[in-house]
Amino acid sequence: MIRNLVGSEWRSPEGPSSLPIFNPATGEEIEKVPLSNASDVDAAVRAAVEAFRPWSRTAVMDRVRLMFRFKALLEDHFEDLAAIVTRHHGKTLDEARGEVRRGIEVVDFACGAPTLLQGRTLRDVSGGVDQDLYRYPVGVCAGIPPFNFPVMIPLWMFPLAVVAGNTFVLKPSERTPLGAQLLAEIFVEAGFPPGVLNLVHGAGDTVQALLDHPGVSAISFVGSARVARQVYTTAAANGKRVQALGGAKNHIVVMPDADPEVAVPAILNSAFGNAGERCLAGSVAVAVGGAAGKLLDPLREAASRMVVGPGDEPGVQVGPLIRADHRDRVASYVEAGVNEGAELVVDGRAEMSRRGFFLGPTILDRVTARMSVGREEIFGPVLSVARAETLDAAIAQANESSLGNMATIFTQSGRAGREFRDRVEAGMTGINVPVAQPFAFFPFSGWKGSFYGDLHVHGTDGIDFFTRKKVVVTRW
Repeated sequence: MIRNLVGSEWRSPEGPSSLPIFNPATGEEIEKVPLSNASDVDAAVRAAVEAFRPWSRTAVMDRVRLMFRFKALLEDHFEDLAAIVTRHHGKTLDEARGEVRRGIEVVDFACGAPTLLQGRTLRDVSGGVDQDLYRYPVGVCAGIPPFNFPVMIPLWMFPLAVVAGNTFVLKPSERTPLGAQLLAEIFVEAGFPPGVLNLVHGAGDTVQALLDHPGVSAISFVGSARVARQVYTTAAANGKRVQALGGAKNHIVVMPDADPEVAVPAILNSAFGNAGERCLAGSVAVAVGGAAGKLLDPLREAASRMVVGPGDEPGVQVGPLIRADHRDRVASYVEAGVNEGAELVVDGRAEMSRRGFFLGPTILDRVTARMSVGREEIFGPVLSVARAETLDAAIAQANESSLGNMATIFTQSGRAGREFRDRVEAGMTGINVPVAQPFAFFPFSGWKGSFYGDLHVHGTDGIDFFTRKKVVVTRW
């Protein structure tokens, strides 16, 4: 049974409403998630407020020892977490394992808190005066992760917050709440005091209650560009710190000198991994000059051979999408692209006839930025192939987007790689890699409409976001 965690108690929300949780591979309902109201949120925030004072004064080494214990238990439950991700999100088991590993890497980083939380000092800044900088926790923080990474993204949020001395309220996605539920159970098992981590399930009303609650000092959000902007605007207007990660329209530029044996599998991985439901998916492949002639046939052949099916079956490369309505929305982009003049190279819509929420790898050629498939985030296994005569034109095409999460280039030219790195307007940039995802000790640094705020998640940005700096000037 899914319940909220409020202080030391697992309790059912007050309201009777709930939503179904599905196995996307079968379409079957596997559980129900309760919808918390403002009163439920208030109870969780109050528990976090009560826990904040003693927890914020707990010695950093004691906090870190608990974090090491949490890390060890996550390793013990590694396969359980991966299986839950596959069961209610649908990604393949290998992809789920990769998600869990990336989440644990942030816990590894959080265990370095004795170094990360250090301040600075300057003796004799003037005659007989010393100046020191200390880090203090912010207070009660809240996290609102998306459906597509139900274990990894919560682990981007609360471990750094609590190791810095904050307390936390986590509101998982109502579509995929089971991963966060197990994370909270493991956190309690690790021995953290009651109220340090609280869990409230729900949907939009629950989110609004967190954004409005005066006891919440900071909000971490990951979701669509539209909702990220709304979260940022509302929370900031209420005086809260905000890091709001939005959507993406990521471009993969392929130069004429790129090695197809490197570029083709990388593009397939980027576009169709996680069934395209990730903000680092390569959505538009821009073939420069003669690159299209080397690229299109191998992409067609390889994408047509990709195995679609339930994520827990051996050999499957592309799992289902999260819901039937989302699958249908993605499929509607394919039809719109054809109507707007794109050429359908691989059509994955035949997979829609099977049980579950499936759509196979799909490739559209001769896409332009004026088309909806070339401009809007699709969030599914659809790759748009565009053309550009020069590197300058390819960079300009990528920079037309209002979003700036990731961009990558495949080339053997150091000059082209350097030009691309410096001029493309994306916060995470790759050269000859399929997905430019930073490790936990670097920030996840989206630009433009892909991020709202000043300090990004994880890395030293995460430490700065979850701490306040105090400068002390002393005369002796």
